[in-house]
Amino acid sequence: MGILSGNPVKEPLHYGEVFEIFTYLQAAQSSKVYYQVLSNHAGDQDLKNLIEDIMKGKIATEINQTQEVLKANGIALPPAPPERPHADLESIPVGARINDPEIAMIIQAGLAANLVVCSRAMGVSIREDIGLMFGQFHATTVIYAGKILQLSKEKGWLVPPPLHQKVPEYVG
Repeated sequence: MGILSGNPVKEPLHYGEVFEIFTYLQAAQSSKVYYQVLSNHAGDQDLKNLIEDIMKGKIATEINQTQEVLKANGIALPPAPPERPHADLESIPVGARINDPEIAMIIQAGLAANLVVCSRAMGVSIREDIGLMFGQFHATTVIYAGKILQLSKEKGWLVPPPLHQKVPEYVG
């Protein structure tokens, strides 16, 4: 029987795992607030519904899971920023408004960054349960990245980079 080969829940977390979980929780708490702001700015109902779904189906779950792991290991939780109240879209001045295509791009960029964070956390984890938790977060992020991409295409918000139409002939 090797070192750390028992039940992973009974194994101690190493410093890298603690750092990844703690900072992930901190970022998830902040993104919850940021998504509340984006929801206030969203005019498109499909976009608003997706934002709400991400907050409930992804962010809330991730906050709960990471909090439980930290608590179970006697680690203090980071402070959470205060929640943002609901605001009427029409009360936000036009020059201060975040437009729907911008919101979609912000969400896409955030989800792409989240994939990298989850991958890094999986890579440093030696406890299987921690690696699997971040693997689950990664998989959920992929699903929502697909949803925002599909919505952006449907709504005409996606601005593709220049598309390569012609393959040059090989000169050799």
